[in-house]
Amino acid sequence: MEKTDELVGVAEDVAESPAVLSADLAPDPPPRRDRPRPHAAAIALAVAAGAAVLFLLAGTGWLNRPAVQAWRTVCLAITVQALPFLLLGTALSGAINAFVPANLFTRVLPKRPALAVPVAGAAGAVLPGCECASVPVASSLIRRGVDPAAAFAFLLSAPAVNPVVLTATAVAFPGNPAVVAARLIASLGAAAVMGWLWLWLGREEWLRPLARRRHTGHRHGHSRWREFRLGFQHDFLHAGGFLVLGAMAAATFNVTVPGSVLDTFSGSPWLSVLFLAALAVLLAVCSEADAFVAASLTGFSPTARLAFMVVGPMVDLKLIALQAGTFGRAFAWRFSTATTVVAVAASTLIGGALL
Repeated sequence: MEKTDELVGVAEDVAESPAVLSADLAPDPPPRRDRPRPHAAAIALAVAAGAAVLFLLAGTGWLNRPAVQAWRTVCLAITVQALPFLLLGTALSGAINAFVPANLFTRVLPKRPALAVPVAGAAGAVLPGCECASVPVASSLIRRGVDPAAAFAFLLSAPAVNPVVLTATAVAFPGNPAVVAARLIASLGAAAVMGWLWLWLGREEWLRPLARRRHTGHRHGHSRWREFRLGFQHDFLHAGGFLVLGAMAAATFNVTVPGSVLDTFSGSPWLSVLFLAALAVLLAVCSEADAFVAASLTGFSPTARLAFMVVGPMVDLKLIALQAGTFGRAFAWRFSTATTVVAVAASTLIGGALL
């Protein structure tokens, strides 16, 4: 029996030898270049963004009309206002991918996703940026193995509860600390509820495959600075085009909607809350500046102005565009709709209790 096994082994070696010899004699394949291929949509959006900027800065005659000038000013203002925070967010995202150990976040956050959601929401206070910065960071957290529910809680809370935004709110509403407290509680509550809703109803197939791909951390033998540069370049080009599209949509609303519409809704407590929530989505004001806009809307109730400050950092046109570009359209429209409902409900409850 042993001799039979030996003969079988020899026969298998002989059968495999031609393939082995051919593999040895075959020329080595050319070295694979580690250069990521940018997504076609990102390239198109980046080109469109550059063309839009050149178009806006052009000096043709019809562009000097008052309405077009106002549209151009608002569009450029939103873009320039959000661009530094987008740079901050994409730089932080690249640094997380290149320098932070892959298992750090999974070790810091609680093991149970239901407990990780409020912890991640509270951690949003450490990032002094707006919603443009939180989207690429949340995407990076998901790729590093953080549960999407916790990453989305961070995405929603970071623009609304960081120290810069709360300080700006205190300055915009002097002598009224209840507004600051109401904004903090309503924003944290809405972010936590959305995280728990994702645990309950969310589906991973709604996320774009690139967004749900698990990152393995720094690869041995590769330059960390090169990984940082490539990650920063990809995230910035991908998100920058969507930022410009959102700014253009917000500028269009600012120019086309007459100011008399504001006075129509200010008389009704319920309609004023819904109207200012919708206005926050359409205006796309950066979270560091929205408190001053809310303070100027003196004809509306405090609860309605709170809704403006809670909904805006979580759902606006440029943020929806950024989410669609990062996580996919299937995710963006579901998540934005649910977030709007939850944020309005949280603002109404907290505003009615504290303001």
